[in-house]
Amino acid sequence: MELPRNRFKARLRAGEVQYGLWLTIPDPTLVEAMAAAGFDWITLDTEHAPVEVSRVLPLLQAAAPWPASCLVRPSVLDTALIKRHLDQGAQTLILPYVQTAAEAAAAVAAVRYPPRGVRGVAGAMRAAGYGRMRDYTRQAEQEICLVLQVETAAALDNLDPIAATEGVDALFIGPADLAASLGHPGQPAHPQVRRVILDTIGRLQAARMPVGILSTDPGFTRDCVAAGARFVAVGIDMALAVEAADALAARYCR
Repeated sequence: MELPRNRFKARLRAGEVQYGLWLTIPDPTLVEAMAAAGFDWITLDTEHAPVEVSRVLPLLQAAAPWPASCLVRPSVLDTALIKRHLDQGAQTLILPYVQTAAEAAAAVAAVRYPPRGVRGVAGAMRAAGYGRMRDYTRQAEQEICLVLQVETAAALDNLDPIAATEGVDALFIGPADLAASLGHPGQPAHPQVRRVILDTIGRLQAARMPVGILSTDPGFTRDCVAAGARFVAVGIDMALAVEAADALAARYCR
């Protein structure tokens, strides 16, 4: 049994632009439907969603038949939590609120087995084909993709050493938290926030570090891609559902 190829990581390395969808509703049927929509990737969010580790497994299984790559966002940078997500088959993790090179190095260690890291070794878990991939421990690292979120002013101050941390595959800008950190809570579209985002994308593009962002504004999405963003989430499941429901209610009920 061969280790599954991480298409998202391969396309990052190839410099392709990938568009994704952010999922916060922990329902396998919805995830299955969204994974089949045609997006390059989907994020299964457990930071700002009522999703515990055990509920992520059926979501990964629901998405598995479809081409969309799954990114899993743990709630916090925690070695034990990261291990559990990896063991149940997540290949790409997006870790929130990384602010220093030391935290970046800790994240890298958490996704790697000893002697290069501190990930605990198990055998018959889903990631290793329930024990059928005899060489999983040696091969796993090549298909694991580590994305770190830079979403505070402090993180931007430490951007260069974070980006230079060996083992970090990509960085992701969190507009909402960044806006709050810059003094504009609830205003991710504030002109200063957008200037900082585009400048940061340019810096990372120049450093050859793949960078992503979430943007539901088509115009700003185009600006981000033009600046060098290579993976962009362009929608959120709950927001799409609310928008569609509100529009339908307005048509018939108001």
